[in-house]
Amino acid sequence: MPLESLSASNGGLDEFRISAPREIVALLKQFQDGNLLLNLNGSNGAMLSTTLWALDPTRGQLSFSADAHAPVTQRLVECDEATAVGYLDSIKVQFDVQGLVLVRGVGGSAISARMPRELFRFQRRNAFRVRPLLRSSPVARVRHPAIAEMQLALRVIDVSIGGCALFLPDDVPPIQPGSVMNQVQLDLDADTRVLADLRLQHATVLSPEARGARMGCEFVRLGSEGERALQRFIDQTQKRRRLMSLD
Repeated sequence: MPLESLSASNGGLDEFRISAPREIVALLKQFQDGNLLLNLNGSNGAMLSTTLWALDPTRGQLSFSADAHAPVTQRLVECDEATAVGYLDSIKVQFDVQGLVLVRGVGGSAISARMPRELFRFQRRNAFRVRPLLRSSPVARVRHPAIAEMQLALRVIDVSIGGCALFLPDDVPPIQPGSVMNQVQLDLDADTRVLADLRLQHATVLSPEARGARMGCEFVRLGSEGERALQRFIDQTQKRRRLMSLD
Protein backbone atom coordinates (compact mmCIF):
# COMPACT_ATOMS: atom_id res chain seq x y z
CA MET A 1 0.00 0.00 0.00
CA PRO A 2 1.41 3.43 -0.89
CA LEU A 3 2.42 5.63 1.99
CA GLU A 4 0.03 8.36 0.83
CA SER A 5 -2.91 5.96 1.18
CA LEU A 6 -1.80 4.91 4.61
CA SER A 7 -1.49 8.50 5.72
CA ALA A 8 -4.89 9.46 4.40
CA SER A 9 -6.69 6.51 5.99
CA ASN A 10 -5.03 6.82 9.41
CA GLY A 11 -5.02 10.56 9.88
CA GLY A 12 -1.25 10.87 9.75
CA LEU A 13 1.72 8.69 10.58
CA ASP A 14 3.88 11.15 12.50
CA GLU A 15 4.51 8.77 15.41
CA PHE A 16 6.03 6.23 12.97
CA ARG A 17 7.88 8.72 10.77
CA ILE A 18 11.69 9.02 10.73
CA SER A 19 13.06 12.05 8.90
CA ALA A 20 16.47 12.64 10.53
CA PRO A 21 19.09 11.77 7.85
CA ARG A 22 21.38 10.04 10.35
CA GLU A 23 18.58 7.75 11.57
CA ILE A 24 17.52 6.96 8.00
CA VAL A 25 21.07 5.97 7.06
CA ALA A 26 21.44 3.86 10.23
CA LEU A 27 18.30 1.85 9.46
CA LEU A 28 19.18 1.37 5.80
CA LYS A 29 22.68 0.27 6.84
CA GLN A 30 21.12 -2.57 8.84
CA PHE A 31 19.46 -3.84 5.68
CA GLN A 32 22.71 -3.54 3.73
CA ASP A 33 24.95 -5.15 6.36
CA GLY A 34 22.54 -8.00 7.04
CA ASN A 35 21.77 -8.58 3.34
CA LEU A 36 18.11 -8.41 4.35
CA LEU A 37 15.28 -8.81 1.90
CA LEU A 38 13.39 -5.75 0.63
CA ASN A 39 10.32 -5.84 -1.61
CA LEU A 40 10.05 -3.04 -4.17
CA ASN A 41 6.42 -2.50 -5.17
CA GLY A 42 5.76 -0.46 -8.32
CA SER A 43 2.53 1.39 -9.09
CA ASN A 44 1.96 -0.90 -12.09
CA GLY A 45 1.92 -4.03 -9.93
CA ALA A 46 5.56 -5.01 -10.49
CA MET A 47 7.13 -6.46 -7.35
CA LEU A 48 10.83 -7.25 -6.99
CA SER A 49 12.40 -9.02 -4.00
CA THR A 50 15.92 -7.66 -3.67
CA THR A 51 18.64 -6.48 -1.29
CA LEU A 52 20.27 -3.12 -0.70
CA TRP A 53 23.55 -3.36 -2.61
CA ALA A 54 25.06 0.11 -2.08
CA LEU A 55 24.41 3.16 0.06
CA ASP A 56 25.93 6.58 -0.66
CA PRO A 57 24.54 9.21 1.76
CA THR A 58 26.96 11.88 0.46
CA ARG A 59 25.55 11.70 -3.05
CA GLY A 60 22.06 10.90 -1.81
CA GLN A 61 21.91 7.65 -3.77
CA LEU A 62 21.25 3.98 -3.04
CA SER A 63 21.29 0.89 -5.24
CA PHE A 64 19.36 -2.36 -5.18
CA SER A 65 20.56 -5.67 -6.60
CA ALA A 66 18.76 -6.54 -9.85
CA ASP A 67 18.89 -8.85 -12.84
CA ALA A 68 18.90 -6.65 -15.94
CA HIS A 69 17.45 -9.51 -18.02
CA ALA A 70 14.45 -10.18 -15.75
CA PRO A 71 11.18 -8.76 -17.18
CA VAL A 72 10.07 -7.60 -13.71
CA THR A 73 13.18 -5.38 -13.45
CA GLN A 74 12.27 -3.44 -16.58
CA ARG A 75 8.63 -3.14 -15.52
CA LEU A 76 9.69 -1.74 -12.16
CA VAL A 77 12.09 0.82 -13.67
CA GLU A 78 9.31 2.03 -15.97
CA CYS A 79 7.40 3.16 -12.86
CA ASP A 80 10.23 5.57 -11.92
CA GLU A 81 9.19 5.16 -8.27
CA ALA A 82 8.21 2.39 -5.90
CA THR A 83 7.45 1.59 -2.29
CA ALA A 84 10.07 -0.47 -0.43
CA VAL A 85 9.03 -2.77 2.43
CA GLY A 86 11.30 -4.87 4.63
CA TYR A 87 11.60 -6.27 8.13
CA LEU A 88 14.15 -5.91 10.91
CA ASP A 89 12.98 -8.79 13.11
CA SER A 90 9.63 -7.54 14.50
CA ILE A 91 9.92 -4.07 12.94
CA LYS A 92 8.38 -3.31 9.55
CA VAL A 93 10.23 -0.58 7.63
CA GLN A 94 8.58 1.14 4.67
CA PHE A 95 9.71 4.01 2.46
CA ASP A 96 9.32 5.50 -1.02
CA VAL A 97 12.14 5.30 -3.55
CA GLN A 98 12.15 7.62 -6.55
CA GLY A 99 14.18 8.10 -9.69
CA LEU A 100 14.62 4.40 -10.44
CA VAL A 101 17.29 3.80 -13.07
CA LEU A 102 18.72 0.48 -14.26
CA VAL A 103 22.52 0.60 -14.18
CA ARG A 104 24.62 -2.01 -15.97
CA GLY A 105 28.25 -2.60 -15.06
CA VAL A 106 31.07 -5.09 -15.47
CA GLY A 107 30.31 -6.70 -12.12
CA GLY A 108 26.57 -6.92 -12.69
CA SER A 109 23.50 -4.69 -12.73
CA ALA A 110 21.60 -2.69 -10.14
CA ILE A 111 18.64 -0.34 -9.75
CA SER A 112 19.80 3.08 -8.63
CA ALA A 113 17.46 5.51 -6.82
CA ARG A 114 17.48 8.63 -4.67
CA MET A 115 17.82 8.29 -0.90
CA PRO A 116 14.44 8.56 0.82
CA ARG A 117 13.75 11.75 2.76
CA GLU A 118 11.70 9.84 5.29
CA LEU A 119 10.80 6.31 6.23
CA PHE A 120 8.35 4.64 8.58
CA ARG A 121 8.86 2.05 11.33
CA PHE A 122 5.92 -0.11 12.38
CA GLN A 123 5.99 -2.59 15.24
CA ARG A 124 4.37 -5.82 14.07
CA ARG A 125 1.59 -6.42 16.58
CA ASN A 126 1.45 -10.16 15.95
CA ALA A 127 5.18 -10.70 16.22
CA PHE A 128 5.68 -11.17 19.97
CA ARG A 129 8.34 -13.85 20.11
CA VAL A 130 9.02 -16.51 22.71
CA ARG A 131 12.05 -18.72 23.10
CA PRO A 132 10.98 -22.34 23.56
CA LEU A 133 12.13 -23.97 26.79
CA LEU A 134 15.39 -25.85 26.24
CA ARG A 135 14.03 -29.12 27.61
CA SER A 136 11.49 -29.29 24.77
CA SER A 137 14.28 -29.39 22.11
CA PRO A 138 12.11 -27.83 19.36
CA VAL A 139 13.08 -28.58 15.76
CA ALA A 140 11.88 -27.70 12.27
CA ARG A 141 11.98 -30.55 9.78
CA VAL A 142 12.56 -29.01 6.37
CA ARG A 143 13.72 -29.92 2.89
CA HIS A 144 16.55 -27.68 1.61
CA PRO A 145 14.89 -25.51 -1.11
CA ALA A 146 17.93 -25.74 -3.40
CA ILE A 147 18.81 -29.42 -2.73
CA ALA A 148 15.64 -31.51 -2.88
CA GLU A 149 17.21 -34.67 -1.43
CA MET A 150 18.61 -32.84 1.62
CA GLN A 151 16.37 -33.22 4.67
CA LEU A 152 17.23 -31.01 7.65
CA ALA A 153 16.24 -30.90 11.31
CA LEU A 154 16.96 -27.31 12.37
CA ARG A 155 16.77 -26.00 15.94
CA VAL A 156 13.97 -23.48 16.56
CA ILE A 157 15.47 -20.40 18.24
CA ASP A 158 12.23 -18.49 18.77
CA VAL A 159 8.70 -18.38 17.44
CA SER A 160 5.81 -15.94 17.05
CA ILE A 161 2.38 -16.13 15.48
CA GLY A 162 3.91 -14.48 12.39
CA GLY A 163 7.09 -16.53 11.95
CA CYS A 164 10.09 -18.16 13.56
CA ALA A 165 13.88 -18.09 13.70
CA LEU A 166 15.86 -21.23 12.86
CA PHE A 167 19.51 -22.09 13.43
CA LEU A 168 21.37 -23.10 10.26
CA PRO A 169 24.73 -24.81 11.00
CA ASP A 170 27.68 -23.55 8.98
CA ASP A 171 28.26 -27.00 7.46
CA VAL A 172 24.88 -26.81 5.68
CA PRO A 173 24.70 -25.05 2.27
CA PRO A 174 23.23 -21.55 2.76
CA ILE A 175 19.62 -20.79 1.88
CA GLN A 176 18.96 -17.65 -0.16
CA PRO A 177 16.69 -14.89 1.25
CA GLY A 178 13.30 -15.01 -0.41
CA SER A 179 13.36 -18.81 -0.69
CA VAL A 180 10.15 -20.60 0.30
CA MET A 181 10.41 -23.85 2.27
CA ASN A 182 7.25 -25.89 1.75
CA GLN A 183 5.57 -28.18 4.27
CA VAL A 184 7.92 -27.45 7.14
CA GLN A 185 7.08 -29.52 10.22
CA LEU A 186 7.62 -27.64 13.48
CA ASP A 187 7.89 -30.00 16.46
CA LEU A 188 7.78 -27.47 19.29
CA ASP A 189 7.10 -29.83 22.20
CA ALA A 190 5.49 -33.19 22.87
CA ASP A 191 2.00 -31.72 22.34
CA THR A 192 2.60 -29.18 19.57
CA ARG A 193 3.27 -30.01 15.93
CA VAL A 194 2.60 -27.40 13.23
CA LEU A 195 2.84 -27.70 9.44
CA ALA A 196 3.51 -24.49 7.52
CA ASP A 197 5.29 -22.98 4.52
CA LEU A 198 8.12 -20.62 5.49
CA ARG A 199 9.73 -17.78 3.57
CA LEU A 200 13.29 -16.86 4.54
CA GLN A 201 13.39 -13.11 5.17
CA HIS A 202 17.01 -12.77 6.25
CA ALA A 203 19.97 -14.73 7.61
CA THR A 204 22.38 -13.32 10.19
CA VAL A 205 25.74 -14.95 10.87
CA LEU A 206 26.22 -15.46 14.60
CA SER A 207 29.47 -15.42 16.56
CA PRO A 208 32.26 -17.76 15.37
CA GLU A 209 31.71 -19.93 18.46
CA ALA A 210 28.08 -20.52 17.44
CA ARG A 211 29.14 -22.00 14.07
CA GLY A 212 26.01 -21.06 12.22
CA ALA A 213 23.46 -18.44 11.23
CA ARG A 214 20.08 -17.28 12.49
CA MET A 215 17.42 -17.49 9.78
CA GLY A 216 14.44 -15.19 10.25
CA CYS A 217 11.39 -16.73 8.56
CA GLU A 218 7.76 -15.72 8.11
CA PHE A 219 4.80 -18.05 7.77
CA VAL A 220 3.47 -18.03 4.21
CA ARG A 221 0.60 -20.43 4.81
CA LEU A 222 -0.50 -21.30 8.31
CA GLY A 223 -3.99 -22.78 8.61
CA SER A 224 -6.41 -21.86 11.38
CA GLU A 225 -5.69 -25.14 13.20
CA GLY A 226 -1.95 -24.49 13.09
CA GLU A 227 -2.45 -20.90 14.24
CA ARG A 228 -4.50 -22.04 17.24
CA ALA A 229 -1.86 -24.64 18.18
CA LEU A 230 0.88 -22.05 17.84
CA GLN A 231 -0.99 -19.51 19.98
CA ARG A 232 -1.52 -22.14 22.69
CA PHE A 233 2.18 -22.98 22.63
CA ILE A 234 3.17 -19.29 22.92
CA ASP A 235 0.73 -18.72 25.81
CA GLN A 236 1.88 -21.85 27.67
CA THR A 237 5.56 -20.99 27.18
CA GLN A 238 4.99 -17.49 28.58
CA LYS A 239 3.18 -18.93 31.63
CA ARG A 240 5.94 -21.46 32.30
CA ARG A 241 8.64 -18.81 32.05
CA ARG A 242 6.76 -16.60 34.53
CA LEU A 243 6.45 -19.53 36.97
CA MET A 244 10.17 -20.33 36.59
CA SER A 245 11.08 -16.72 37.37
CA LEU A 246 9.15 -16.94 40.65
CA ASP A 247 11.09 -19.98 41.88
